[in-house]
Amino acid sequence: MVPVAAIAGFFAGLFGIGGGLITVPFLFFIFEYLNFDKTYLMHLSVGTSFAIIIPTSIVSVLTHKKHNSVDINVIKNYGFFVISGVLLGTILAANLNTESLLLFFTIVVYFLGAYLLNIKEKTAKLKPNFGLAPKIILGFISGFISAPMGIGGAVMNVPILRYFGYPINKAIGSASAIGFIIALFGGIGFFLAGSYLEANLPMSIGFINLPAFLIFIPITMFMARIGANTSNKMEKPKLQRFFGIFLYIIGTLFLYRYLNI
Repeated sequence: MVPVAAIAGFFAGLFGIGGGLITVPFLFFIFEYLNFDKTYLMHLSVGTSFAIIIPTSIVSVLTHKKHNSVDINVIKNYGFFVISGVLLGTILAANLNTESLLLFFTIVVYFLGAYLLNIKEKTAKLKPNFGLAPKIILGFISGFISAPMGIGGAVMNVPILRYFGYPINKAIGSASAIGFIIALFGGIGFFLAGSYLEANLPMSIGFINLPAFLIFIPITMFMARIGANTSNKMEKPKLQRFFGIFLYIIGTLFLYRYLNI
């Protein structure tokens, strides 16, 4: 678990993501190896991922804030609509079985991988122009998709903020803060859902596994700070492409697992 936590934390800070795209797949295979109830394998992986993202994203946000890379106005105006999507997405996820969540995760991961491999960084400086209608629609969509996947949503929100004219560093820093909102409400939702469904999983409360949470937290928080500092000093096109390839690999593994359940 330690190497996974280190990688997840570093990428959380580097790209402003919560690290869920890395932690969810590995947690899934770990819990499967430990013979946890197959009915709730994905639910537990997603819920635990959200719990891990909460403190990790706090460290990432505070580090980005030191570099003046967090736009508070975006978070206040956009975050409300993200929350509404997270709440409905959590309800959807709680009512899906592991097979359906696996397929959902696989499809979205393939899509995001393709996007990261093909997106080109805009060099022209644009004035931020993020209207109310796009905030409502895109905020809801990013929250709704993030909830069943256990991710902070920055893989969607960074490109969204870039499209509407925010500089790359502010897009990453602000997406980290939005990721905290997603993780907080998603984590609470999966905790309540697991308790309501009486999942009764080993060493877990609701759909949050305590040993995995305790092992990941100190490592991801430390590495998130390193990743956030690094993101403000380097260009990211190559790392972005590598991450896209990584998502394709994860998607293929999950697709194989889905077809063999």
